[in-house]
This record gives sequence, structure tokens and C-alpha cells, in this order.
Amino acid sequence: MDTLSYKTKSANKATVSKDWYVVDATNEVLGRLSSKVAKILRGKNKTDFTPHVDCGDNVIIINAEKVRLTGSKLSDKQYVRYTGYPGGQRFASPEDLLKKHPERVIEMAVAGMLPKNKLADAIIKNLHVYVGSQHPHEAQQPKELNLNSIK
Repeated sequence: MDTLSYKTKSANKATVSKDWYVVDATNEVLGRLSSKVAKILRGKNKTDFTPHVDCGDNVIIINAEKVRLTGSKLSDKQYVRYTGYPGGQRFASPEDLLKKHPERVIEMAVAGMLPKNKLADAIIKNLHVYVGSQHPHEAQQPKELNLNSIK
């Protein structure tokens, strides 16, 4: 019996193959879009997933301004940030953010679904969110990704 064929393969930075994918956010629900994109960024859809390695793919999200929020989240949900100064707590609704910076709504939702550690800082750099249908990553030859094919 050949015991070498039963070795568990652990991915590392040199052996990971990263692909590029384009996701169209038009009429996609924010939470469902974010959870599926976080899974791709983390690499959990790959057979050689290793928890302590950035083995996920690069994801480009276009049409960020056309994402949907269900229920009354558009007006009721609050994003809280703190400036660091006394009385510096700031609140914003998704409605306000979608008008000013639509890409931030998706970035915050995906970042919230990643682990809270140093690896997440490296993983979130593989996410590229753009307003409109144009993106500057044509040289990477990204593949179109259908979110309904991801479980």
C-alpha cells in the first residue's frame, strides 16, 4: 500500500492558485451576495482550503449601487463609526451610504463575514467593488460568476 497518496495536502502561499471573478450586484440581496462573496474570498469553495492561508480568489463586484436590502433595512439599519474624539460617534443609514459611497455598503457587509484577525486584512484586499459596470481589471481576464451556483 502506498502511504504517500494518503497525505493531507496543506496549501501555502506558493501553491495557491488564485482566479479572478466578476459578480454583478444588480438586484442582488446584500446579505446573500456578501455571504457568497466572503466564501469565495476565503477559499472555502476549494478542495485545498486551509484555514490559516489566504487561498481564496479575487472578486470584482460591479454595479454596487443597484444592490437590494430587504424589509425596512434601507431606512432602519444604522452603521456606527467613531471619530476618536469626545462626542464623535457618527451614524449613517444604508440609504445615505448608497447615495454617497455605494461600494462601502458591500465592503462592510463582506468584511463583517470574514474572521476577525490579521488574515482577514489580507483577504479583504482581494475584494474590488465598483460603481457602474466598468472596472479596470480586464487584464486579469476575470470569469463571470453566477451566485446561484454557489451553495
